[in-house]
Amino acid sequence: MKKVLIPVTNHATLGSTDQVNGTYAPELTHVVHVLNNYGITFDIASIQGGKAPLYGTDIEDDEVNSQVLNEASFQTKINNTLSASQVNVDDYDAIFYPGGFGLLSDLANNEDVAAMAAKHYEAGGIIAAVCHGPAALLSITLSNGEPLLASKHVTAFTREEEIDYGTINDIPFLLEESLTRKAAQYSKVQPWGEFVIEDNRVITGQNPVSAHAVGEALVKLLS
Repeated sequence: MKKVLIPVTNHATLGSTDQVNGTYAPELTHVVHVLNNYGITFDIASIQGGKAPLYGTDIEDDEVNSQVLNEASFQTKINNTLSASQVNVDDYDAIFYPGGFGLLSDLANNEDVAAMAAKHYEAGGIIAAVCHGPAALLSITLSNGEPLLASKHVTAFTREEEIDYGTINDIPFLLEESLTRKAAQYSKVQPWGEFVIEDNRVITGQNPVSAHAVGEALVKLLS
């Protein structure tokens, strides 16, 4: 049976503000929904372990989000995440990073999780991320000293979407700019359009509406 590791943030606010934040629930739940439909198991981990902060749990007219959030097994995993030190990355076939602004403050620059992801990728594993999730790819360095992103075509949440969402002045850094500087190529479509890029076992999606498609692309590679 295939198994996916899902690292999430422990950071519960938007940057250094007091605005409640964490992992954006729909970007997690829509991918979990796809995994569940295909019988693929998953674990949720974080740097510190324990209960992980979520926001976007009260969105109306998102039946998938509500359904997954109400599953007892999901609640157990999100409220008792594995700590990174507990994870044996060899047990997993893929790593998926959901978005949310929180990870810009921890997973984006955590060397331990990045080293784990590098080992996973070099062993033939798959790495997927959506929205702000690709920020976690910034610190992944391969054994040859090259950044993972140096040879990858990726997408992620855009400057225009940050402006539309009202977060441009509060984020720790602008993800689009960081990826443009570090990745081989960064691409985007019009704000809030679904967009997914696959490049040699690295899957990235632009924004929340791309989460389902990221999940489907991940399952396709896993099979």
